[in-house]
Amino acid sequence: MPLLTILLVIIAAGVILWVINHFIPMDRKIKYILNVVVVVVLIGWLLNVFGVFDYLKNIQI
Repeated sequence: MPLLTILLVIIAAGVILWVINHFIPMDRKIKYILNVVVVVVLIGWLLNVFGVFDYLKNIQI
């Protein structure tokens, strides 16, 4: 996956979170949960893109 695509996805996620946090009225707790979920999903996606999950599948205990 090209680096430009990865950067665009990260920037788009940040802009969407910023818009939600500033313009949509919600309770602070709900915004916090939403932010955490988006960050965790984004980190999981990045780990998958860079192949970390494939590496972890090959580890035998």
